[in-house]
Amino acid sequence: MPEQTSDIIIIGGGIVGLATAYAFQCMGHGLRVHVLEKEPAVARHQSGNNSGVIHSGIYYAPGTDRSNLCLRGNKSMVEFCREHGVKHDVCGKIIVATRDKEIPRLQALYERGRCHGLTVKMLDANEIHEFEPNAQGLAAIHVPSAGIADYPGVCRKLAELIKENGGEVVCGEKVAAIENDRDSVNVRTSNHGYTARMLVNCAGLHSDKIAAMAGVRSTLRILPFRGTYFGLQGAAVMKVRNMIYPVPDPTFPFLGVHFTRGVDGSMHVGPNAALAFAREGYHWNNVNMQDVFNTITFPGFWRLLPRIGRTAIREIWRAQVKTSFISEAQRLVPGISGADLVAAGAGVRAMAVGQDGSLVDDFRFATTNSAVHVLNAPSPAATASLEIGKKVAALSAEILNRKNPSTTPATK
Repeated sequence: MPEQTSDIIIIGGGIVGLATAYAFQCMGHGLRVHVLEKEPAVARHQSGNNSGVIHSGIYYAPGTDRSNLCLRGNKSMVEFCREHGVKHDVCGKIIVATRDKEIPRLQALYERGRCHGLTVKMLDANEIHEFEPNAQGLAAIHVPSAGIADYPGVCRKLAELIKENGGEVVCGEKVAAIENDRDSVNVRTSNHGYTARMLVNCAGLHSDKIAAMAGVRSTLRILPFRGTYFGLQGAAVMKVRNMIYPVPDPTFPFLGVHFTRGVDGSMHVGPNAALAFAREGYHWNNVNMQDVFNTITFPGFWRLLPRIGRTAIREIWRAQVKTSFISEAQRLVPGISGADLVAAGAGVRAMAVGQDGSLVDDFRFATTNSAVHVLNAPSPAATASLEIGKKVAALSAEILNRKNPSTTPATK
């Protein structure tokens, strides 16, 4: 079996893995990087099946990685797209309260936005129509720094830049085994063997499996949640200008059904969020018995159910019954009808859950003497990807410097 040698092996050719490889190269250490992706092309899963939003950071608690990296990532992602000609638009969005009980949560979001230094504006019922003439609500927040981007295009550009700078992005390489030696990590795929000084795990939906393969004993388990989208068709596309979001439910880790314009001018509605029967379960008939077994034998799953059970049942119902989905969309835009909606695919989100049933709501990293594992990278990971990449590259460089300070410059 041919063996490839490098300084860094990154497992995962999604936006976080590619951004990490790019960050290594931008650090100027001259490190040789291999990105291994099991699919035939990059961005085949979460990075290529999301709503394409450049998040502002308004949702995330101050002081968390999720908040800090998103706030910086909003700016660096826009700069990257501008510099490299990737389609994007800083179009802004509104977050709309449609029920009295949502007003205090909307006000709290407004205060959080101000705490983050964002330009935000509270809107009354009439002012909502200035931004979205067909939307309806009691009050709303306008967030002008939110936008949209072609994230698959970002991934393709990152892969191109990595190769131009001497790195390798190798697709069709599914990891079969990982062995840790004293001074190196050996990764075996069905095609090749790879040896490197450091391993970086950016495997997304499979991050916990790769971590376990590398000998990391984590208490987290990835549970897959499928989000199904509809698209607006015909004249209905013009009923929404940019992006309309509901006030998020604090008991559920998803933002609810919302309207988002794509960089191609399309308009999609969704997603819902229902537990999937496979980590790559983009359709209801996608069932992976090993994934199902891993879910139902995980204690955290059963401890999570009482907390989100009612909401989970509602999400499953909404996924199966189109009228329920329409009803949720009509809360924001009453003029939407069933005839306006057409099926528009689905995405699967990797949700990290603890043994105690807690939902991990921040980015989570684990380090060893030869690896950095991105164990949890929920939304807004795409927005924050360039900043996540910088953080992971810096963590890796520190480890390499401790192992062999004579060959790896210290990070600043």
